[in-house]
Amino acid sequence: MRRRLVLKRSIALVGMLVCVSCLLIAIGTILKLPDATTRNDSEIGFYHPTFKSRKVPQNFKLGKFGEMMIEMLPPDLAFTVFLPSEEAFKRDLRLSVTEGLRPEKFNDTYAILTRILGFSAVPRALSSVDVPLHELVSHDSLSGFQLYIAKDVDGMLVVNRIRSEMVDIRKRQIVFHIMEGVIMDADFEQSVVSDDTEED
Repeated sequence: MRRRLVLKRSIALVGMLVCVSCLLIAIGTILKLPDATTRNDSEIGFYHPTFKSRKVPQNFKLGKFGEMMIEMLPPDLAFTVFLPSEEAFKRDLRLSVTEGLRPEKFNDTYAILTRILGFSAVPRALSSVDVPLHELVSHDSLSGFQLYIAKDVDGMLVVNRIRSEMVDIRKRQIVFHIMEGVIMDADFEQSVVSDDTEED
């Protein structure tokens, strides 16, 4: 009888010790948790990459050629577009808004933008967080041109050796990244170069 009483007390004591230990562990864990930060409303519309990237300016506005390219895509389907920067349009394609949108040159400009869109658009949403660091992923563009995409340590994307200036900007279902150059195949690049030499 006495042995049973000692056994019951031992089990009760062990049970109490386990409960107290669990309670202390739970309290310690709660005290060590970091404070939750609230998301700023001004960040809505942008993905939040794991790595630090160049912030999109508050007053960022897409250039005219970029807007024209985005408007060519259906608004209710997911696409990713690697858009040339305004500087890249001027430098690599010799396109300026004042010249390229004149009535006599508009059709040529529209045809060039259509070709560039075919090379630089992917029929799926692809943010920088979808690209693993130090890995190369490939996707076919709308024209079937192969795009090789990597991510730099600062979160910027590099597509066919062209680096991005800004990443993860959204408009409707479309994700676009602003690139430092123009993504195009060798034949189209050669035709742009030959057009420039003829004009000179």
